Amino acid sequence: METRGIVRYGWLRAMYIWTILGAGGFGVSLLFLPDMMRTIFGYPGQDPLLFGISGSIYVAFGLVAIPGFISPVKFAPVLLLQLCYKLIWFIVVLLPRFIAGSVPGYGWIFAGIFATYVIGDLIAIPFPIVFERETK
Repeated sequence: METRGIVRYGWLRAMYIWTILGAGGFGVSLLFLPDMMRTIFGYPGQDPLLFGISGSIYVAFGLVAIPGFISPVKFAPVLLLQLCYKLIWFIVVLLPRFIAGSVPGYGWIFAGIFATYVIGDLIAIPFPIVFERETK
């Protein structure tokens, strides 16, 4: 009998809840309370269209995580996408600024929050199942 890997349903559901609340809530705040978010996090003003793109993406992650809570394995690629973009951000955006000694305070806040997603996603995602080849 072939094993497909362990599915940690509790971790998957926890990551979907964290995505719904964290990413979804952050996105809604970026879209509807952008000035308040700039004040809270202390980051500089941005072009409203670019700010809106970020907010829309975070809201989309939150919305797509809702059916993921119901069908955790089927929607695991959502968590995989989230893991990938956060890891890319750490390597391409944060690391060079860290090396240059120019990470602003809000960068460390994002790094801490993103780290919870990266660790949680690495534990939760059933990689053998997500990358399994389909057979017909």
